[in-house]
Amino acid sequence: MTKRMFQTPDEQAANEREVRELYSKLLESWDKHDAKAFAALFNEDGESIGFDGSQLIGQAEIFSTLKTIFDHHPTPPYIYKIKNVRFLQPDIATLRAIVGMVPPGKTEIDPSLNSIQTIVATRHNGKWHIASLQNTPAQLHGRPELVQQMTEELREVSARNDHQSRNV
Repeated sequence: MTKRMFQTPDEQAANEREVRELYSKLLESWDKHDAKAFAALFNEDGESIGFDGSQLIGQAEIFSTLKTIFDHHPTPPYIYKIKNVRFLQPDIATLRAIVGMVPPGKTEIDPSLNSIQTIVATRHNGKWHIASLQNTPAQLHGRPELVQQMTEELREVSARNDHQSRNV
């Protein structure tokens, strides 16, 4: 019996929602400094490539490295906007997002911390996990207008989130 290589529109919408939720949970666990929850979102042999180029392979290494970081460094929360979700196969998807951060003690997004994040998500036994996370600094050398555009886009997301949380 062969595996279906297509999704109905309803299946694709449900899968996209689940991949978006997976990514949101990843950033929520970062924001809460919860290394265990962060690592648990990856496949057992998943990998995370950090903003500084560091490579963490496997849930255990992701957990132990992040736990050390969270225990010894103030890490700012993410402000993010998902740009797209694309299915390579029904059980393999990529998600691309832009992210920024407001450093501790500051009130504005620091454009030098902007990045583009990409995850490859895979589904096994009906559950989505991250196979790979790539966190690429978005310095966009020689194109300061694009850095400014990204920062403004993230400021709009932040302002909208602040407004929603005040009106709940």
